[in-house]
Amino acid sequence: EVQLVQSGGGLVEPGGSLTISCQASGFPFRDTLASWSRQAPGKGLEWVSDLESSGRTTYTDSVRGRFTISRDDAKNTVHLEMNNLLPEDTGVYYCIMLGHRGQGTQVTVSS
Repeated sequence: EVQLVQSGGGLVEPGGSLTISCQASGFPFRDTLASWSRQAPGKGLEWVSDLESSGRTTYTDSVRGRFTISRDDAKNTVHLEMNNLLPEDTGVYYCIMLGHRGQGTQVTVSS
């Protein structure tokens, strides 16, 4: 059974940093594309970043240079490090692998 369990997140002031994580189980983690998406209040799901098994990373324009996706294959965990956070980064963040979604992590950027 595929399971994705997220952790991290919370409230941070503009310009601050947060790291959110997603621990996976039930499938060959190191061979699987990992993605992060987010949903802002009242809006649809927005793709944020991908990390391919090759190590190649891609980001949506609004977070490129501020967010970093990474993985720890020994711990079956993917991370999203978020720096210089903006109020518009507020939302529920989801890790997505093999068509499954984690439970979501709230990130709120506010002074």
